[in-house]
Amino acid sequence: MLALGLDLGGTKLAAALLDAGGATLWQQRWATPQGSYEGTLDTIATAVQAAQQAAAGRPFSIGVGTPGTQTAAGLMKNCNSTCLIGRPLQADLQARLGRPVALANDANCLALSEATDGAGAGADVVFAVILGTGAGAGIAVHGRVLSGPNGLAGEWGHNPLPWGAPGEDPPWPCYCGRSGCVEAYVSGSGLARDHAHVSGEALTGEAIVARAEAGNAACAATLERHALRLARALAAVINLLDPDVIVLGGGLSRLQHLYTRVPALWGTWVFAAGGVEPVHTRLLPSLHGDASGVRGAAWVGRRAAAG
Repeated sequence: MLALGLDLGGTKLAAALLDAGGATLWQQRWATPQGSYEGTLDTIATAVQAAQQAAAGRPFSIGVGTPGTQTAAGLMKNCNSTCLIGRPLQADLQARLGRPVALANDANCLALSEATDGAGAGADVVFAVILGTGAGAGIAVHGRVLSGPNGLAGEWGHNPLPWGAPGEDPPWPCYCGRSGCVEAYVSGSGLARDHAHVSGEALTGEAIVARAEAGNAACAATLERHALRLARALAAVINLLDPDVIVLGGGLSRLQHLYTRVPALWGTWVFAAGGVEPVHTRLLPSLHGDASGVRGAAWVGRRAAAG
């Protein structure tokens, strides 16, 4: 059986059809309808229809990676795509498509993908971070994703950013209703907000990076503040979980300086590092890049179909 993975992000829906060995047979992307639950269902249905044509009659399982997770009653919660909150997404998709659909948190899909045949393959504990519209994470131990009784394992983005000096981190509000969450600072939107706050320039993350590379001092300073905050946030993860590998996915994972700068900084906060012994946790980009989440969703669907 082939495996269809769908990765529902804040700005795009990515789809990929994989064969039994994990080779990509077909892939496509659509823009995510902003703020529209019905539009989201329509777009997913369109993607499945396109996959059916690509599959040319061969059967396939369906797995969907989503922001947030499901309650025991099957309703979505903790989604930064807030139009999903309180909605029976899995049930509605299955009714719309007339077939089983497996649902998993998008960061858990990233963790599964990277622990299976990605940057964390062979590692005992993988902490996989999505740095995109939001900032989420998933945990894989011995190749299996941890979820937890509340579906909250890895929800690192909604803890407070630690170890800030007074006035260093403006108490920015988060969609979750609190202020000062990790997500509010280290996500792509947090990067742009920080630059606007300090410099008065409203720039996208891409523009900030491009200007920094061209020698713009204000943009370079923004990237350094972001790396410092990410290092503090990930040091707290190391102190709690002590993962072998931290994998970065999402749009900001393409910032190459993070893989040298963040490990150079996080030893300040990792417990008892203090120069006595280096931090052995590795920080790596996702091996499958932007495709990792959709691959993980495909694996989720295949495992569910296999029982």
